[in-house]
Amino acid sequence: MEEPDSGFVDDDVAIAERALGEYDLSPNSVLRLLNLSENATYAVEDPDTGGSSILRVHRQNYHRRNEIESELDWLAALRRDSDVTVPTVLPTREGQRVVTVEHNGTERYVVHFDMVSGAEPDEQTLTDADFHTLGSITASLHNHVQTWQRPAQFARFSWDWEHSLGDRPRWGRWRDAVGVGPAEAEVLGRATDLLRRNLSEYGSGPEVFGLVHADLRLANLLVDGDTITVIDFDDCGFGWYMYDFGTAVSFFEDDPAVPSWQDAWTAGFRTRRELPASDEQMLPSFVLLRRLLLLAWMGSHSHSRESRAMSVTYSAGSCALAETYLSSNGRRLF
Repeated sequence: MEEPDSGFVDDDVAIAERALGEYDLSPNSVLRLLNLSENATYAVEDPDTGGSSILRVHRQNYHRRNEIESELDWLAALRRDSDVTVPTVLPTREGQRVVTVEHNGTERYVVHFDMVSGAEPDEQTLTDADFHTLGSITASLHNHVQTWQRPAQFARFSWDWEHSLGDRPRWGRWRDAVGVGPAEAEVLGRATDLLRRNLSEYGSGPEVFGLVHADLRLANLLVDGDTITVIDFDDCGFGWYMYDFGTAVSFFEDDPAVPSWQDAWTAGFRTRRELPASDEQMLPSFVLLRRLLLLAWMGSHSHSRESRAMSVTYSAGSCALAETYLSSNGRRLF
C-alpha cells in the first residue's frame, strides 16, 4: 500500500484493522488506502466473497461520536425521504453504525460503507452540464433539510464566521498558510474585513442558514450511468446554504470558467428550488469564504494531496481574487 508521508498513517491502519473484526468480513480482508485528508479512507477487499467496501477512520479530535451518528442520521433520512442517492452504512454484526476503537489511550471512530459504483467527473474536462447537475442536487438537499424533522439529539458543528475565519477557526488561520507574507496578508486582510461586513448584512436567518453538505463539489459525486451518488458528508454542519456553491469550485476558484459554471449551477438549482437575487449576488462572497478556508486548511493539512500539489501557488491566486472582490465591493471575483 502506497502511503503519504504522515506520522499517523500507521496508527490509522492499526485502528482500521481492529475495527474490521467487528464486521462479517474475512479475517484475510485487505485494506488499501484511498485518501488521507480529514480522515483516512480505505477500500476493503474481502477475498472470500470478492466484495469491496469502504472503511473511514475518523481523524482524532475532529468529531465526537454523537456528531458522527448525526451525519449518519441525515444519510438515512435522505435515503428514505428524498431522491438524492447517498452511500449505505454497513452496521457491525451487533448492529452498530459507529465502531469505537481504543488506541493509545484515545477513542477513535470508524464507519463502514457499501462500495459505490461510478467515477467522479474529470476535473480536466468539466462542463456547464456538470455544474447544472450539481446545482440541481444541491437544491434537492436544501429542500430536504428545510422539511426534515431532525432527531432531538442531532449535533453537528457550525460553519459560521467564528468557526470559519473568526476567533475559533476550525481549519486554522489563513495568515499562517504557505506563501502568505506581509503583502499577501494586507490584501487578504482587507478582503476578509469586507467579507465579514457583507456576511453580517446578509444575515443568518433560517431562510439562508441551515444544515449543509459543506463540501459539495464534483469530486464528491460518483457517476454511474444515470445514477449519481453524493458522498463524503463528513464536513456537513450548520452554515449558509449558498456556501455550498463556494465548495463547488474548491481548489479552482480562480478558473476563468467559474462565471459560466456559476450560471449553470444557478440554472440547475432553480430547476428544484427558488433562488432569490439576494442569494445569488452573495455567491462571490461564499467563493472567497471557501477560498480563505482552504488556504488555512492547506497550512494545517500538509499531508493532503491537494496541499502538497497546490499550497505554493494558492496564496497568489487568492490575492488576485481578493483584489477583484475589493474593487467590486464584494460583487465579483473576475
